[in-house]
Amino acid sequence: MERIIDLNADLGEGAGYDTELMALVSSANVCCGAHAGDPVLLRKTLELALKHNVVVGAHPGYPDRENFGRLELKLSPADVRTHCQYQSGALDAVARLVGVRVKYLKPHGALYNQACREPDLAKAIVAVALLSGTAIVGLPNSELAHAAAKLNVPFFAEGFADRRYRSDGSLVPRTEPGAFVESPAEAVEQVERLVNDSVRTICIHGDNPDSVVFAQAVREGLLTRGFTIRPFA
Repeated sequence: MERIIDLNADLGEGAGYDTELMALVSSANVCCGAHAGDPVLLRKTLELALKHNVVVGAHPGYPDRENFGRLELKLSPADVRTHCQYQSGALDAVARLVGVRVKYLKPHGALYNQACREPDLAKAIVAVALLSGTAIVGLPNSELAHAAAKLNVPFFAEGFADRRYRSDGSLVPRTEPGAFVESPAEAVEQVERLVNDSVRTICIHGDNPDSVVFAQAVREGLLTRGFTIRPFA
């Protein structure tokens, strides 16, 4: 039986590794210009995705550049929906100019973590995907998954190659020791476990200085173990 997995990366954030990473992944979570990036970088990232035939998703985050969108903010569900709609709409507009279709929405950073555990925020974000006709990406068995099921929005369960997990399936916070997986071999083993738990797409963070080497090793490890790397959307 063919084992299929998607590799995604958060790109368009100005980290400087997009060209190399885009050649290694099958889906790109494109920063919408709030937590990082700008309209020109957004366009260049979309053009790069088109060149490599990589599927594109919107990656909206908190408008908090100082903390790279990784600090949890106290915004109402209505405000979160507005920010996500604004950002994903801007991405979609530029994508149309480039000739790319935005196929899914994956919140960034702190917004992702909050939406995975807070029902009201999850519902607000899934409502944006419903309006735009895109899928949602998030942790399996999360509030995002539950909200997507209630609103009949396609949902794709995501795992992380470079992050460690708590026993409840949530991610170990970045501020805690042991939050990151640094060994590619360990990452591939973790991916295999996640796939067995019905995860469809695996994220490799694009702002890590070692992200390219890490992504190459993980990709090669998965191919060696018989995986087919293919977009989920």
